[in-house]
Amino acid sequence: MTPFVKPGSRDGDYPDMAREAGSAALADAGIDYAQVQQGYVGYVYGESTSGQRAIYELGLTGIPVVNVNNNCSTGATALFLATQAVRSGAADCALALGFEKMQAGSLGATYDDREQPMMRHLLALAELHEFAMPPAPYMFGAAGREHMRRYGTTEQQFARIGEKNHRHSADNPYAQFQDVYTLDEIRSSAAVYEPLTKLQCSPTSDGSAAVVVASESFVERHGLAGQAVEIAGQAMVTDLPSTFDDESAISLVGAEMTRTAARQVYEQAGVDPSDVDVIELHDCFSTNELITYEALGLCAAGEGGRLVDAAETTYGGRWVVNPSGGLISKGHPLGATGLAQCTELTWQLRGRAERRQVEGANIALQHNIGLGGAAVVSAYRPANR
Repeated sequence: MTPFVKPGSRDGDYPDMAREAGSAALADAGIDYAQVQQGYVGYVYGESTSGQRAIYELGLTGIPVVNVNNNCSTGATALFLATQAVRSGAADCALALGFEKMQAGSLGATYDDREQPMMRHLLALAELHEFAMPPAPYMFGAAGREHMRRYGTTEQQFARIGEKNHRHSADNPYAQFQDVYTLDEIRSSAAVYEPLTKLQCSPTSDGSAAVVVASESFVERHGLAGQAVEIAGQAMVTDLPSTFDDESAISLVGAEMTRTAARQVYEQAGVDPSDVDVIELHDCFSTNELITYEALGLCAAGEGGRLVDAAETTYGGRWVVNPSGGLISKGHPLGATGLAQCTELTWQLRGRAERRQVEGANIALQHNIGLGGAAVVSAYRPANR
């Protein structure tokens, strides 16, 4: 992956970012682009066939290239499709690449002459909580308020997640932010939509990430077993009837999609949450990280705050969640986020995450969500263990 940076703060354009990340992934695998048989390229903001323009920086070999756009879950969706291609036998080696070149400030709509894809979700939420702008913090903030009302969760517990993730990112040279903040600084930063403050919200970012996905036979032929990481389970789930039938902000921001995908992945991988060591999850806002603890089965509904208070999701706890700093502090270039999560977990399982290494990491879990909607959950383990 490239370092994630503030929009417009790096030289070059999105093809340059894609070349940097893609070349690094190929070099890591010790292969040439000519050995890649399919490419899946994710981005949210861009013109049609930007995926081809990006991946052409690696070569012109005539392979199928698929452009992927699935809101904030775009990167993990590209990975899901690349994995499907390899597992089906359609390709022996595929490349999933994601990038984003974003505008500064809150996310906005590109087209104003048609219904917005999130309109059904927003209208449903507006029946529960008075509408506010910008939409993203409104939706996830409302979910946090619902959690507080139902379970007694406190704004301090949400703020502790922001403090944790900023602290983690201080050891990540790829993170957009590497500053450590006190809990008081997190809580007193500018209010966005209560209980969320600015330092509990992911920023807009520029960046790219890439992953080589290969079959077991390809790995063996190229002597890559010592560094390969196995995708032990993977599931993608879109909105369910419960998204709207529950009359719940928590369901509207995707908790049931996550819960369903996680159950499928645990079954595929033959593991349960207690077996997992390290997790990269979609903390677009601190409220969503806490809600996702419960959706991934780390604890029962309503007990996410207890995990926070007991420091169970940081170093020294039961799981290390978002050692990279997560979206809140590492950054969130939408098309690259899911692939950057995979990158971080690959480094963790190889024991190459340097100062943020999770000791004894053997099973890793990834969660990437996009409203409107899709949740992708993946489980990983080293191929040679």
